[in-house]
Amino acid sequence: MNQIFERRKKLKTKLKNRERLFAGWVSYAHPSITETFAGAGFDFIAIDMEHGTVSLEQAQRIIAAAQSEGSLCLPRPVSHSNDWTKPLLDSGADGMLYPMVQTKEEVRNLIDINKYPKEGKRSFGVNRAQNYGFIFDEYVENWNATSSLILQIESITAVENIDSLLSFPEVDGVMIGPYDMSGSLGVPGQTTHPLVLEASKKVILACEKYGKSCGSQIADVTEEAMKKHFDQGYTYCILGSDLFVLWKWAESMKKLMESFK
Repeated sequence: MNQIFERRKKLKTKLKNRERLFAGWVSYAHPSITETFAGAGFDFIAIDMEHGTVSLEQAQRIIAAAQSEGSLCLPRPVSHSNDWTKPLLDSGADGMLYPMVQTKEEVRNLIDINKYPKEGKRSFGVNRAQNYGFIFDEYVENWNATSSLILQIESITAVENIDSLLSFPEVDGVMIGPYDMSGSLGVPGQTTHPLVLEASKKVILACEKYGKSCGSQIADVTEEAMKKHFDQGYTYCILGSDLFVLWKWAESMKKLMESFK
């Protein structure tokens, strides 16, 4: 089996076994950032195309940069539309992470556009993912069993429907989005509000019940924050992002400069 499929299979198995995983997050398009992140040995790197300006063409370069350094790459597209999913998969993405998933009908659609028949309805094409045709048969044969599908749970509707969302065997895990969750619960921006923590706990327990991996993102990464994260029952952690790193550095430099004025 091609090495890339072995790496994909390894990630999928770890998600299924609810092993402790770590991920990186990129919002900026230059592949040098992704190459730098990949050097840290993340289990996967996600691309934020929902709240960023990364284009489909730029995403392909990010995917290639991650894979060239031995990492895996899961884009988060701006919507559930196949207009985004199809080119990202054919660009070589190792799986997908979808925002704001709320109903079982949405999950069924995501499976259909991600997986080949008979498991789904993904159309067949030739591009970078299939090594421009050189590994087409191997890709089609192995894709369904090795690719990862992660859903973002970001609303009270999704929490109420969590059992039906996790009932699909094709779903490998979820990512809780506390900011949108806080807005959905009427406490916008209060990510540590009891209502948000209660909703998140329901998702964490459901993931345990259905054998799914469950993670979230830590904006300000510290050892204490990571310990608290895993103590809450999460099985994987997204460690900040390139945007957060630069923001926090710029913020500290601003304070430092002001102290000398």
